[in-house]
Amino acid sequence: MSQSIIDTIKQYPIIPIFYDDDIDTCLTIFNKSYEAGIRVFEFVNRGKNSLENFEKLMKHRNTDAKDMLLGIGTIKTDEEAESFIKLDADFLVSPIVNSKIAKVVNHHNKVWIPGAMTPTEIALCEELEAKIVKIFPAATLGINYISSIKPLFPQLEFIVTGGISTDKNEIQKWFNADVLAIGLGNSLFKDLNNDESFKQSIQDLIHQRK
Repeated sequence: MSQSIIDTIKQYPIIPIFYDDDIDTCLTIFNKSYEAGIRVFEFVNRGKNSLENFEKLMKHRNTDAKDMLLGIGTIKTDEEAESFIKLDADFLVSPIVNSKIAKVVNHHNKVWIPGAMTPTEIALCEELEAKIVKIFPAATLGINYISSIKPLFPQLEFIVTGGISTDKNEIQKWFNADVLAIGLGNSLFKDLNNDESFKQSIQDLIHQRK
């Protein structure tokens, strides 16, 4: 399961990170992302309607976008992990390293992407059987930091998030640092109202991986 998801993320390495209380807004962002070529989408657990909206997005995905991986972000407790696993999230992302979450996801054979910053935290992720680690806040740490620590963890894949620009040259530099994928927030949707421009911008970013 985890290798299949890693392979898909590698093929589609630009990941929208999004939340809104309004389900219609969520569906619009999801659909436009799908039409633009996105195949990995992270909805985040940051609002009052997170669970309800994720359930509706998952039902929509299962009907109209079956090849889209739909994961849930900002999972900070094992109880939250259990709730979204019941909705069959494809992967779970955390801003922290938590052994209780690791136990839950490993029991259910789900892909867990814990968040880490220091080499010690990354090593703990590996010890807890994570195959992918979210490096956050990536823009603060910098590309040179990623290049320095990645060789220490050859068995792990890194996803970088947090303050990353959508500038194509910067995106390419992150990919050159051997990251698996890049998570982007609202800046990704600046051309959303122009379908062709939005699609082109997404494709341009994906193709920065050489």
